[in-house]
Amino acid sequence: MRAVVMAGGEGTRLRPMTANQPKPLLPVVNRPIMEHVLLLLRRHQITDTVVTVQFLASSVRNYFGDGAELGMSLSYATEEKPLGTAGSVKNAEDALRGEPFLVISGDALTDADLTSLLAFHRERRALVTVALKRVPDPLDFGIVIVDEAARIQRFLEKPTWGQVFSDLVNTGIYVIEPEVLDLVAPGASVDWAADVFPHLLEQGLPMYGWLLEDYWEDVGTPESYLRVQADVLNRQVDVEVDGFEVAPGIWIGEGAEVDPSVTLKGPLYLGRNCRIQAGAELREFTVLGDNVVVKEGAFLHRALVHDNCFIGPATNLRGCVLGDNTAVLRSARIEEGAIIGDGCVIEEEAYLSSGVKVYPSKTIEAGAHITDNVIWESRGSRAVFGRRGVSGLVNVEITSESVVRLASAYATTLPKGTVITTARDASRAARALKRAVISGLTLSAIDVRDYEVAPTPVARFLTAHSDAAGGLLLRTAPGDQESIDIVIFDADGVDISQSTQRRIERALSRQEFRRALAADIGELSFPPRSFETYTAELLGCLDLSGIREAELKVVVDIAGGAASFVLPSMLGRLGIDVLTMNLGADESVTTETPAERDANVRGLGDLVASSRAAFGVRFDHVGERMCIVDELGHAIGDDRGLLVMLDLICTERGKGAVAVPVNVTRVAERVARFHGVGISWTGTASPVHSSLTTDELIFGGDGRGGFVVPEVSRNIDAVAAFVRLVGLVARSRLPLSQIDARIPQAHVLRASIRVPWAAKGAVMRAVAEAAAGHDIDTTDGVRVLFDDSSWVLVLPDQSEALAHVWAEGVDEPASQELLDHWSAVVEEAER
Repeated sequence: MRAVVMAGGEGTRLRPMTANQPKPLLPVVNRPIMEHVLLLLRRHQITDTVVTVQFLASSVRNYFGDGAELGMSLSYATEEKPLGTAGSVKNAEDALRGEPFLVISGDALTDADLTSLLAFHRERRALVTVALKRVPDPLDFGIVIVDEAARIQRFLEKPTWGQVFSDLVNTGIYVIEPEVLDLVAPGASVDWAADVFPHLLEQGLPMYGWLLEDYWEDVGTPESYLRVQADVLNRQVDVEVDGFEVAPGIWIGEGAEVDPSVTLKGPLYLGRNCRIQAGAELREFTVLGDNVVVKEGAFLHRALVHDNCFIGPATNLRGCVLGDNTAVLRSARIEEGAIIGDGCVIEEEAYLSSGVKVYPSKTIEAGAHITDNVIWESRGSRAVFGRRGVSGLVNVEITSESVVRLASAYATTLPKGTVITTARDASRAARALKRAVISGLTLSAIDVRDYEVAPTPVARFLTAHSDAAGGLLLRTAPGDQESIDIVIFDADGVDISQSTQRRIERALSRQEFRRALAADIGELSFPPRSFETYTAELLGCLDLSGIREAELKVVVDIAGGAASFVLPSMLGRLGIDVLTMNLGADESVTTETPAERDANVRGLGDLVASSRAAFGVRFDHVGERMCIVDELGHAIGDDRGLLVMLDLICTERGKGAVAVPVNVTRVAERVARFHGVGISWTGTASPVHSSLTTDELIFGGDGRGGFVVPEVSRNIDAVAAFVRLVGLVARSRLPLSQIDARIPQAHVLRASIRVPWAAKGAVMRAVAEAAAGHDIDTTDGVRVLFDDSSWVLVLPDQSEALAHVWAEGVDEPASQELLDHWSAVVEEAER
């Protein structure tokens, strides 16, 4: 016995699930529907099978091949145009001669007893036997009446309610004698139910109906697709489930990792190599494909998630379907009946209401509220560049493909033969993705000068002191080991301008990439002794007087970061006694959470106090920022560290200007003016204002451990700041605790408030209106200045649905009162 599996349908009612793949390949509990059908055939010793294909035929052929992996022999009959259910079988006639054959749909799930069906057909000596099923709603099927001997008396395809005369429907499973194919015209569009079977009835030829008592469901709508998943998990249908039943109703595929704190309420299925993190909750009838990541706090109920998806923290998915390679980011919510196509990104706090369909490769903007289908438009994909460059989750938002496109777009904005530098932190992700960056640049006729693992400020410095037109650096996002930042800077080592960002985004959106001929492909080089160049320049332009005479002892914690490649040789030339911790780049830990940072700084403080050192510093993993510990082992917070550095520099220099962001305490203004130094308030993104010349600027800081040493660079540089601090402490002959004690206390408080993206403009307008009568600074956000040196800053977040509020009063209660009042202004405007 041979079988014909019908696998040519487009599945239009199931779109967007079937936009990129044929309906028979839709997974049911992690196996394509058609694979369940083939396994059923094999169970009944039917292994010689012809598959009829038409829509996305290559996808079916590529997936199943010749059937050897299933222990079957598969051949394919391809339709150049739709031929109907009978015409497609006629198209495979050469493989079906000489004996009866079974016809079965490749997109319906069943565990029918095909052996009994074949026996029934032989017993009745039927020309055609149709498998029939009783259903409560027969409108979408062909209905049939049979007599007491099971011979078909009447047949009607897809009736209206006024035409319904039976609840027995045609399942599309037939056993047919080969001579029936003589009634089908070759190359014509012919259907069994609409054309061939009525003709057989008119001729009085023997057609019988066999009642299918087993499970059968035509997967033709999203509702039926969700239903069959639940039926498999409830074991209402006898099909193979690929996994281990670790508890009643809970199946887990090979290689899956589930944190012990995860809540699993079956029946449910987790595919191979899934990773479910702490605090997630997966409830009844949830099905995850292979390689799905579910982050902490996510909630899934009756959710169908296909392969290679990412489900972010605190997300909520109910009764929805997610296509392959889709990412749902933090706190997004998708409701019942929503269908998300392949390769989509649902950004933070987006809301998709019931029944919404999002077609493949679309981006739903953070905070968006989607109530209509997203088909043609991209629906508000955000700008490529954010406050830290191009940022995103590794292999979710930032993939090798997207990085190559970004590098190609950047290269397209530059002349052929331009030199661009590249560098990275010590992480594996940055190492792998930098290779993609280099490929994209060189294949677009750009020469690449690779500094490999380098501190961020060193990469910027080396770019600025060379003939390079810019640089590109990859580093782990601060506080998030699974995310990465791609930073692009110009010939001066400064982040590229907004106009340059827009040119890159334009080339990226249009996919207008320059492709070099083989002779024009750029060169890749690795400059020798580059770190020695940086060290020599740094030590040559800073005041090192008094350091050797002071005989300082300093504890330096390099934190296993990129500064390991620069500091050792530099420390040896400063003439100080150094105790070094965590030397050497560690690729497994390339960032730290605030709690981890506090614990590490406390450990540094213990060592500083016990070793009687003058002070200690801990660098971040990319050498941009540092935390200072005084001689008593007490951590000087980032805000106080700025004031200490500011006081030391202003005391020594006594003229010029310092630059600090608008969210820094106004105590900085008092310290600077006390010493006769001017102050320039800058945006929060950069502590240096472009209007200040190098001669005017004597210092900059961001209040987050980042310091600018203008003699070296206008960028944040922890290595240069450390050398500067050593000189300042040596010449001042004062312990840091004493310097800290003489600076007035600051009382800056901060709050972050959830604000929908659509409400941000209204919030800022409300803040400006509420500040009427007071001085307002709009350098970055809205800063309201009061006569007693109190101030409030309201700043909308660039990448999240948040507004940040800073407040500083004359004391702690006054600061809290200001914060509460202006937070209420924001919350009221948001409503």
